[in-house]
Amino acid sequence: MNARASGQADPGRRDRIIDAALGVIATEGVRGTSHRKVAAAAGVPLGSMTYHFTGMDDLLHEAFSRFADRAAERFAQRLSDARNRSEALDGVVEGILADIPGGDLEEQIVTYELYTLAARDPAFRDITERWMARARETLEAHFDPRTSRLLDALIEGFAVHRTLDRDPAEVTDLIEGIRRITSP
Repeated sequence: MNARASGQADPGRRDRIIDAALGVIATEGVRGTSHRKVAAAAGVPLGSMTYHFTGMDDLLHEAFSRFADRAAERFAQRLSDARNRSEALDGVVEGILADIPGGDLEEQIVTYELYTLAARDPAFRDITERWMARARETLEAHFDPRTSRLLDALIEGFAVHRTLDRDPAEVTDLIEGIRRITSP
């Protein structure tokens, strides 16, 4: 069997397409994302799109799943070395500040595109539910379940406000919110 027939001619193609889709979503939104734009961004023939994905929903589901998994993994990594509650709180603050503008605006845009899609289409809600569950599981290594849920909501809400508010809350507000949630 030759390399082309065994699929080895370009073994990373599917991954490149998924990553390119995230880039197109960040610049064009879900509505502006097309097979043609993603193929061009990935540098692959248009036919690769239908070879690797059954349709646009399949590609979007794969792309958003990868995005959420990476974000959850980064968050877990930030808190993995925390030896106590105080260090875990420092990791939470560090994570929020790293994941919002002046952090990566493209990541925030992709996040909001995912939230909007999941709110409208239950077929994508599994991604956000898994992502939230992983975030709470990470937090529950350091906090009780209720506190973890509240911290998760604060993290998401603070990121939205820091991204979209003309007069966003300051880091001191974030720290005060975390203190209030985690105080006995």
